[in-house]
Amino acid sequence: MELPTKTFRVTRADLIRYAGASGDFNPIHWSDRIATSVGLPGVIAHGMFTMALVGRAVAEWAGAADAVVDYGVRFTRPVVVPDDDQGTEIEVTAAVREVTDAGLTRIDITATCGGEKVLSQARATIRASG
Repeated sequence: MELPTKTFRVTRADLIRYAGASGDFNPIHWSDRIATSVGLPGVIAHGMFTMALVGRAVAEWAGAADAVVDYGVRFTRPVVVPDDDQGTEIEVTAAVREVTDAGLTRIDITATCGGEKVLSQARATIRASG
């Protein structure tokens, strides 16, 4: 069973807000000059910000944040955020892999940006909220 697709827009302003909240002011998240000097294609979103957005999708599918029992990902590709008003989009899809006798639902998650997978081994276990 496929779960409804969730789409999140990410702009440079989001990266600034996340940097302030997280304390991660690494210039690869705000300076094209620095990002490209270290071999990146441009400014990239914080990995944990990307993970948090996908986690938001999981919580929405679960019906409540406290219904998320387990959640994990591996980062495979950076989310490049252009310096414009549009930013980029992360599209999150998922499929139910298993429903256990204990009432837990295991899902496999796919997160893409620009048609490229940005996470691998993205999985969650949720329980019915109530």
